[in-house]
Amino acid sequence: MNLNINKNEPVMVTGATGFVASELIKKLLENGITVHAAVRNPEDVSTLQHLTNLESTLSGKIIFFKSDLLKEESYLKSMEGCSIVFHTASPFNFKVKDNQKGYINPALEGTRNVLDSVNKTESVKRVVLTSSCAAIYGDAVDISNYPNKTMTEEMWNSSSTSNYNAYSYSKTIAEKEAWEISKKQNNWKLVVINPCFVLGPSISKNPTSGTFELLSQLADGSMKSGAAPFEIGAVDVKDVAEAHFKAAYLESANGRNILYNKSLSMLDIANIIKDKFGDEWALPKKEAPKWLIWLIGPFVDKSLSRKMISNNFGHPWRADNSKSKKDLGIEYTPIERSIENMFQQMIDNGIAKKR
Repeated sequence: MNLNINKNEPVMVTGATGFVASELIKKLLENGITVHAAVRNPEDVSTLQHLTNLESTLSGKIIFFKSDLLKEESYLKSMEGCSIVFHTASPFNFKVKDNQKGYINPALEGTRNVLDSVNKTESVKRVVLTSSCAAIYGDAVDISNYPNKTMTEEMWNSSSTSNYNAYSYSKTIAEKEAWEISKKQNNWKLVVINPCFVLGPSISKNPTSGTFELLSQLADGSMKSGAAPFEIGAVDVKDVAEAHFKAAYLESANGRNILYNKSLSMLDIANIIKDKFGDEWALPKKEAPKWLIWLIGPFVDKSLSRKMISNNFGHPWRADNSKSKKDLGIEYTPIERSIENMFQQMIDNGIAKKR
């Protein structure tokens, strides 16, 4: 595949300190590209340290710009002269208490503000948007109702709302808004990346992605009595960065692109960790029965509704990744290696704690 890379044209990355964005920036710097990194506070040396460390060892250059997802035109300065915009910024964690403020406003208004600035910046010719498989399905039971019980790029999440699966709802409405804005102009092309659950070590020593919280809960005894009978689709963070890079520099890249390697249950992940790191962690050794979680789950964890348990636990998770392989040339990293490397980093950084 021929990549059309012009090192004289800088690119902009929103949410530059994020899990996926940091890996993407590393890829860009490795290729000698100048990155305009949009961050909340360019003066926060400790938060940006992992990115400045990358610049010191790679051939590209990074310049930090102050930005705010919810502030109009806050991305104009960082976009000046850029040919490509990567919009990766959107929160993902399990501790959001206000869905509107925590998920929906940053996703929807943030996308509008970024693309409004794109429309005012003539140099931008392509936008790569980080969406999610969450914009394709809401609950795992939805997948069972799709043709061949498998997700494809043609499908959209129609079951999530602002009050139910709010993160998935926010990703859905933000991506739809991006496509609507894109259709109204002819200056730039939109390419969307739809990753499933992203795993792998983080470039930052203090990752904020909810992915790390999930693995911590697996290892610290939170699920020792039994893992939830819950499947996820998984993909390595380096594969996600590679897909963003190719979506930007392959002329033929287009549309939505599902990134998915393999389906794993919580018990599968626990067993991968146990096989590599031994029995000293309080990992689950069996699955808890769905009926038991349905009965007591909402009392143990307020984020677990019985509707969510019914619609997601015990249902298979399947997606078609053929477009990402064919159009973007993605060769997926073995997910077992992703989990092993991720957990090793969590041990080294004190994130994974024994109980």
